[in-house]
Amino acid sequence: MEQRICAVTVAPLRKEPAHRSEMVSQLLLGEIVTCLEISDDFVFIQNRYDNYTGWCQKSQLLLLDPDVTAALPEQLSAAYINTASWNGFPMQVPLCAPVGNFASLPDPGFIFTGSIHVAGSLPFSPQYIMDHVSMYHQTPYSWGGKSIFGIDCSGFCQQVYRHFGKRIPRDASQQALEGEMVGFLEEVRCGDLAFFDNAEGKITHVGLLLNNKEIIHASGKVRVDDIDQWGISNRDTGQRTHTLRLIRRYM
Repeated sequence: MEQRICAVTVAPLRKEPAHRSEMVSQLLLGEIVTCLEISDDFVFIQNRYDNYTGWCQKSQLLLLDPDVTAALPEQLSAAYINTASWNGFPMQVPLCAPVGNFASLPDPGFIFTGSIHVAGSLPFSPQYIMDHVSMYHQTPYSWGGKSIFGIDCSGFCQQVYRHFGKRIPRDASQQALEGEMVGFLEEVRCGDLAFFDNAEGKITHVGLLLNNKEIIHASGKVRVDDIDQWGISNRDTGQRTHTLRLIRRYM
């Protein structure tokens, strides 16, 4: 099966092969995918990083040799916005794009001049977690998004963990099935994930715990709110917004 690499800053993954179709996720520049089906203008792909599938516009992907593999450990763009060029034209690369995957390609036309972070090179400690998540503050919520241009709740948590070299699934319902259960809010560590359900008991939201009283999550925007044993309270309005279901630890 064909392999391709994302050759634009951020590429939408859609539910169906049409521009009007729902965006279910995104590819960041440098992510490598496996092509499962090809239509006229779209490719049905599987992201090699998290196995997530969706339809991507064919012109946003560059064909690779079959034996090319992703660079490990990942070399990620480190700044909020990073400078680069493609075939001599400037481009701006968002935080946490796996730009190191271009290094092994024969003359891809891509030159990265921004700063690099090696995934997992920093300890998963409160200081470094707080420093990193602060870069996402005020990022607007976008269903299916996973970049600082727009992000959803599970995309935010996945990207934070990616920075620290830990792979977790793409969606909140998938993330809730992995890791170690934390029984009580008083036992949480900075970086644990809290999951929230709806009236039917379905996991619909996730956020990253800063301590046993504060959570950072993407809800309208990436924001810090209060949490207790019942769930999240919006600091701006005082309203209860999400009902706590469970807490997981991955690191």
